[in-house]
Amino acid sequence: MTDNVLAAHSAPGAPVPYDAVVLAGGAARRLGGADKPGLRVGGRALLDRVLTACAGACTTVVVAVPRATVRPVRWVREEPPGAGPVAALEAGLRLITAERAVVLSADLPFLGQAALERLLAALRDTDADGALLTDSTGREQPLVAAYRTGALRRELAALTVAHGGLTGLPLRRLTGALRLIRVPDPLASFDCDTWDDIANARARIREHGHVLDEWISAVKDELGITLDVDTGMLLDLARDAAHGVARPAAPLTTFLVGYAAARGGQGPEAVAEAARKAAALALRWEEESNGGEDGSSGGPGAPDAG
Repeated sequence: MTDNVLAAHSAPGAPVPYDAVVLAGGAARRLGGADKPGLRVGGRALLDRVLTACAGACTTVVVAVPRATVRPVRWVREEPPGAGPVAALEAGLRLITAERAVVLSADLPFLGQAALERLLAALRDTDADGALLTDSTGREQPLVAAYRTGALRRELAALTVAHGGLTGLPLRRLTGALRLIRVPDPLASFDCDTWDDIANARARIREHGHVLDEWISAVKDELGITLDVDTGMLLDLARDAAHGVARPAAPLTTFLVGYAAARGGQGPEAVAEAARKAAALALRWEEESNGGEDGSSGGPGAPDAG
């Protein structure tokens, strides 16, 4: 049972503790049997993108054959392998302890932490059993959802008794017995079932307005960086260095800022302070090359007067 309630923006509050269960099995028949979790969008495997989105989970369980991933997770398989999403979810729930569980498929290229926080906040503010995303057509996405773990376990036990097991049961048999609320989010709920979906996702991240954030996220994943910094500040620094010194100064300066902050073992504040100092230096450098504070014509490239 689903309530047509919802909240595009939830009230602020403390972060809600949760565990995550990611279903990464399935035959991917509409993709010709391809390894869907391993398909890349923006240079990152779909599974890794989902794992980045739920990095705030206390415990993350992936139901699939183990593989290399962007961060450590716990692995489990449904019994028997290939028994379907309900059996896979039950297997994942065995390894978590939090009162709330975020349940995700492994094919969500645009899922982010903010969408999960909205789901958890919506669930926190009601007595519903769960909160799920809906797409642009209003279609519910039960594998982009936050649930009360106790409610899932209760209904899974009931299904096991009623059907003698969970093998082959469709997910709607489980979610149909739960009281759910809907959170519209066409982007975060977008999943990749076909090659056209993959192509559309790959094209979208290269659009102006998305490509820079996507690239920064990909680089951070590749390098194992979790630090969040103000990219606008770094771009301003790069602009100042390129304009006031020379174009190659832009990437070299931003590298040195990052190195300086890392050497100190500090967080975003250290990056901001190093960027401030470097930006001020670039402006002084430009000022000198334009004539100096006293209006003289000497610059870095000027010959010695003596």
